[in-house]
Amino acid sequence: MDWEELHSNLPSLMTFLTVARLGRFTAAADSLGINHATVSRRIGTLEKITGHRLLLRSQSGWEITAEGRQVFEIAEEIEESLAKLVSHETEAAVSGTVRIGAPEAFSSHIATPVLADVQRDHPALDIELFTSTQRARQNRSGLDLEIVVGKPELPRAWERPLLEYRLKLYATEAYLAQHGRPTKLDDLRQHRLNYYVEAILLVQDLDAALTKLPQMRSGISSTNVYAHLSSTLQGAGIGLLPDFLAADHPRLVPVLDQEFGYPATFWAVMRQESLRNPAVSTVYQALKDYADAATLETPGTAPTITQ
Repeated sequence: MDWEELHSNLPSLMTFLTVARLGRFTAAADSLGINHATVSRRIGTLEKITGHRLLLRSQSGWEITAEGRQVFEIAEEIEESLAKLVSHETEAAVSGTVRIGAPEAFSSHIATPVLADVQRDHPALDIELFTSTQRARQNRSGLDLEIVVGKPELPRAWERPLLEYRLKLYATEAYLAQHGRPTKLDDLRQHRLNYYVEAILLVQDLDAALTKLPQMRSGISSTNVYAHLSSTLQGAGIGLLPDFLAADHPRLVPVLDQEFGYPATFWAVMRQESLRNPAVSTVYQALKDYADAATLETPGTAPTITQ
């Protein structure tokens, strides 16, 4: 390996670093403001210099080879040195684009206010937030950070519990006056439940919550938690909702609060390479700080953020 030539080929090194973090050529191209062909050419140049394959395609996107790991560490050192040359301020390194995937309730209720604060502190940082409620993906290419419900089981992934909450039953007083107030779990059989479409619910922890309830008639089933919330507010049935989401709506009252409450946890998942990115680590730390404060304020409940 020609180390001198490697150190002198800065554009190719930085491009390789970005591909290694994002796992996809197109995502790296977007992040760097170049086209896909340029990314491919720079990676090819780097592999020619080193005499080794640095990236291999897999179900998880482009993965680093053993030889690529050596080059990745070199590229990181150079990136850190360049950041110090630009400024002695830590904030100077917090730039670029961070792509986050998270469930709808977490994205809107928790992540967006936190990320707005992060962006105000770091004007050079761009944030893209993708919403979906699903398991952590084997193919994490294109995302720097994923927030999922339940502990993920993925190889070669960095994962940490982030925030605990509870799924509880809620209804409006008007609904309960019309349809009756359940006094025991078995009474729920006479009511409709607003929740996910069971046939396509792939998140184990969300599915497991249903096993603790008697069989209920379907209310308005949806893949979106805000549809559960809206249908419950409209009196379409009893909603199985995150406690932090229902807390913002005084028209909703708990149903069988002492008999039922299913614990769930938001987990943060990312590539090891992404964690070394100053922008990604800054975003993660902001979410973790919020979660830690929420736990201290009301264990198991995420408080509302006020601007």
